[in-house]
Amino acid sequence: QVQLVESGGGLVQAGGSLRLSCTASGRTASTYTLGWFRQTPGKDREFVATISWIGGGTIYADSVKGRFTMSRDNAKNTVYLQMNSLIPEDTAVYYCAAGRRPVITTIGGADYWGQGTQVTVSS
Repeated sequence: QVQLVESGGGLVQAGGSLRLSCTASGRTASTYTLGWFRQTPGKDREFVATISWIGGGTIYADSVKGRFTMSRDNAKNTVYLQMNSLIPEDTAVYYCAAGRRPVITTIGGADYWGQGTQVTVSS
């Protein structure tokens, strides 16, 4: 059992920045790999970024590479998504996900999901 709590979403103008946080709790939370996904109404949930809880290696979707940075704080069981140079296409509900695979890059790799946090980028 892993509980995920996200925060940090909001409204920002194009070119601005936001920092999302996801804190994992539960007895086995520290053994899970965490990732970020996003979803817009009418579209499938898509992969954004993932980080290995053990090794710290990161993987990013091509659409956000160079603009987003994922990091983690093992002591707090918390991961972050620093989003810079935001564009309207980044508008979505962002979800934190946890799974047992080395990296979580697909929906099928996620066992737990956060409640989601809305990110809206205006032009």
